[in-house]
Amino acid sequence: MKLISAHITNFRSVEDSGEFSLDQMTCLVGKNEAGKTAILQALAGLNPHPATPFQYTIERDFPKRTLARYQSLHPNGKAEVIKTKWEISKDIASQISDEFGNDALTGTAATLSRGYGDDSPRWKLPISEAEAITHLVANSGFSAPEKSQVGNPSTTKELIAKLTPLAAENPKHKSLLDKVSGFPNASILSRARAICEPYLPQFMYFSNYDRMSAVVHLPTLQQRHDDKSLFSNEQYKSDRLFWEFLEFSGVSLNEILGATTFESFNARLQAASNTLTEEILEYWTQNPDIEVRVNVAEGKPGDPAPFNSGAIGRARIYNSLHKADTAFSERSAGFTWFFSFLIKFNQVTQESDRPISLLLDEPGLTLHGTAQADLLRFFEEKLTPHHQLIFSTHSPFMVPPNDLSASRIVEDLVTVSDRGRRTPVGTKVRADVLSTDRDSVFPLQGALGYSLTQTLFVGKHTILVEGPSDILYLKALSNELRRRGRTGLDRDWVICPSGGLDKINAFVSLFSGNELDVIALTDFAKKDRKKIEALRQSEILKSGGVLCYNDFVGKDEADVEDLLSPEVFVDIINGAYELTSPHTLTEAKLAAADDSTVRQVKQAEAFFRVLPNSVPEFDHFSPASWLIEHPEVLHGDTTAISETMDRAEILFKQMNDLKDE
Repeated sequence: MKLISAHITNFRSVEDSGEFSLDQMTCLVGKNEAGKTAILQALAGLNPHPATPFQYTIERDFPKRTLARYQSLHPNGKAEVIKTKWEISKDIASQISDEFGNDALTGTAATLSRGYGDDSPRWKLPISEAEAITHLVANSGFSAPEKSQVGNPSTTKELIAKLTPLAAENPKHKSLLDKVSGFPNASILSRARAICEPYLPQFMYFSNYDRMSAVVHLPTLQQRHDDKSLFSNEQYKSDRLFWEFLEFSGVSLNEILGATTFESFNARLQAASNTLTEEILEYWTQNPDIEVRVNVAEGKPGDPAPFNSGAIGRARIYNSLHKADTAFSERSAGFTWFFSFLIKFNQVTQESDRPISLLLDEPGLTLHGTAQADLLRFFEEKLTPHHQLIFSTHSPFMVPPNDLSASRIVEDLVTVSDRGRRTPVGTKVRADVLSTDRDSVFPLQGALGYSLTQTLFVGKHTILVEGPSDILYLKALSNELRRRGRTGLDRDWVICPSGGLDKINAFVSLFSGNELDVIALTDFAKKDRKKIEALRQSEILKSGGVLCYNDFVGKDEADVEDLLSPEVFVDIINGAYELTSPHTLTEAKLAAADDSTVRQVKQAEAFFRVLPNSVPEFDHFSPASWLIEHPEVLHGDTTAISETMDRAEILFKQMNDLKDE
């Protein structure tokens, strides 16, 4: 069964969440104190896993604003907390059909709810008792008169009432009566529920603050384990995680405390430590040189009580690079959380014969952004293929960037009257992420922005250029070469504006984690010679990966515009700015505008400075944009166009040769 929607009421800050849908992995996004934890714990209370028990308590959980009126609001004492809808799988539907006929199941979703005082979830299944009874009677071998005696009961209770007097005289009637009476609660609906229940997941709730103790006094741990009320106490949950690690390792506390030698169980402890180390390092890229080591030894007299005697379990982290180990508690909070979660998860999945849904409260809160990305990858690769996962966050790096629609916004709303009085509305959960307040949606905005930056402008093979005009000129020239059947820029290259020569180092450093194939194509002025040489010598880009326009146009200085012959460049300028006589630009006017430079774009800037104010101001982008809209300018066979195409093709061939396979 898969949870498809939930509706939470009467729980802490959640007076009425509204119904909200849930996916295989759902991310609850919201500010601190918005009510994300309340949503997760309300879900946990529907069907909690025994390892993470949770029970609704009126005094603790019912909204304090209306607690004094609880009895008047809910006379039966059972206010509903959660109402959920679950998808009925094909396997369940097949089992129900086998027992009660194809027409008995009237829908594909079951409704489960639970509230204060309920010992278990309340079920509402899409079952037609009348159709189920028709199927049972039709398949009981009755003759026509025997069927007539049963009549047309529409409920299990009516069927039993009909069969009871008949059973004394007819073994066929008695057989059906015995079958129906043997259903749980002598009910067809209860029998259908019994078919479904093994498929209902139990909720494992795990908080950001659930972390394993670094050192545990094992005799005391054994005493708490023997006293279930102590063992389940919240204040001992960190020690309980240590016990769960021992269980994961296959070494019982009784075995440790009764042993005369530690060799055998130490070997198993080490094996379990190695298993967890390998699993952690697969998804922990922050430090590949660490190992988890858990051991048991006698307490030393100088240690603080109770760790100065008896068997003491210790968890430590060994760094193979620095040849040193430290106490587990001294490692980063993010690492200790991840390790502790793996222990709990492994223990729960090993022990449980029921499906498990995971509820994670602010997972990886203290992790670095890249480590949070590792954690998301762990969720997607290891957890969600087998378990439904619902987690809360306010970090942009924990929002799944490839599926923002799986996010739900959690807000604690307040209404303000005309007189300024603030009245709480309570926590709401919404899927319409675009119609919410700025603070709540910030993590989504951050995730979207980061994703766009990583994927929209940057590709596996990236050419860094100065600005958008470079992109348009290069695209126009490449398109024309392809139209002519000649070599254009390889389509795998993505052209990305870096903002100039000074920003290339920063850009490459920012995106180096993406394993990109990056080259640079840059303008060249004499004053930039040292910067270009420094960039080439820095080896931040591959050998030969720093190209300058001047190397392809036969000039000491050059920009992208210098790939164009003067005649072509002049035609583009006149067209882009609709220059007419006497302001029409010519090759002679262009060269004379500034004889101190050979860069055509600088000459054009000088030419426009002396034009009347009625002529628009020159900018680099407008001519390139006009060329994209008027590619026919390059269609001719003049000498100027041919020279332009030749220069561009030489440039593209050299860039294509630099592309890594």
